[in-house]
Amino acid sequence: MYEEQNKNGLPHNKTQKKISFAKIAGSAALAFCLTASLGLNIYQLKESAKQSKKLNKFIDGQLERQAKEAETKNLYQEDGFLIGNEYEIRSTKVVSDAYLKGDDSNLEEEDKQTLKMASAILNKIIKNGMNNYEKELAVYNWMYQNIKQGSGSTVQLPGTSRNAYTPYHVLNGKNAVCVGYATTFRLFMNMLGMDCHIVHNDYHSWDLVQLDDQEWYQVDIYTDVSGNSKYQNFNISDEIARNSHEWDDSSLPEAKGVKYSYAVQNSRKIHDIYAIPAKIKKILDQKKNAAFYKFEKPLTQEQLPIADLLINQLNAALTSMPGFETYTMTGVWFTDIDHTYILGIYITNYSETLSTTYDENSVEYKKMRKSISKAFDIENPNAAEGKNDEKEKKNSDSVRSNTENNLPRVI
Repeated sequence: MYEEQNKNGLPHNKTQKKISFAKIAGSAALAFCLTASLGLNIYQLKESAKQSKKLNKFIDGQLERQAKEAETKNLYQEDGFLIGNEYEIRSTKVVSDAYLKGDDSNLEEEDKQTLKMASAILNKIIKNGMNNYEKELAVYNWMYQNIKQGSGSTVQLPGTSRNAYTPYHVLNGKNAVCVGYATTFRLFMNMLGMDCHIVHNDYHSWDLVQLDDQEWYQVDIYTDVSGNSKYQNFNISDEIARNSHEWDDSSLPEAKGVKYSYAVQNSRKIHDIYAIPAKIKKILDQKKNAAFYKFEKPLTQEQLPIADLLINQLNAALTSMPGFETYTMTGVWFTDIDHTYILGIYITNYSETLSTTYDENSVEYKKMRKSISKAFDIENPNAAEGKNDEKEKKNSDSVRSNTENNLPRVI
């Protein structure tokens, strides 16, 4: 008997076997693909879990860092902080707000007096058309000339403090410790509509002001007054301030302003660095204490150290001149807006102290001198000092020791 054949002429059983084999092979291939796909999916899930874990760890780390930064910022205290565990930085916002609103009805009596004194000073020194920098400079100049470091008078004035640290006592007695300078300058800036912070560490305080270029500048009037170094710490950057100051900058704006740097505002072009000695001689003759030079041909970074040679030799020449033994010069490089360099030179006379005494040509001075001459039967009240010169010379070591031991703490 012949086997039944299909249309292709092949035995029907053989055809079924081939079809079954093909089905098995297809199923096996499909199973393999499914298994491979499942394995790939499992691998991807594992990798995704790993990446997710890493991402979560990164996010947690960032959140922890931000929390620590926030905690650090919260630790920084401006108003209410004690400098040297003694002088409190006190808020004057109520006074500046009253000035801006033109209403002092809600002020306490001391704040009213503070507002009255501060307003009178601003009315005197601020002129129409001034920009914020010019207003700030006018305040700096007034404070430098009129507020003395430590104590401002031989006889303590009523209602004043020898260690004045509030604007009321500063403006009333014309003397201040560093906190007094900082809070009074901040008060003036706030009254003029400018943002101002007090920067501090545990033993010193100064100011950080924002001008109309929206940049911040550091100002330390106390250090300039105590060092007889006008403008040396006026509108400087963080970079320059760090040469002589230390503070926690984590919660304060960065002072990186250039436009209103005193050096940029007052620089003069000069041919080259060798022309500076003649310029400095003229400055000394004019009794000025600072100069800023920008070179026609900008110096390269490699050429900047030549300023050390210049300052060292200028100092040697200066101290060799009669009457200039107590003078010294310092130099600072500033960066201009166009990223070129400006050389600032400061001249300081360390024997010179700012005084609140009367002018010797004033009517009051001459009248007082005459009355003392008559009472003590001497031609010149100051002549008596000469009689004691020899005695003072013999006791100078003892006097110096006693004086040093009784000096108020300088901060």
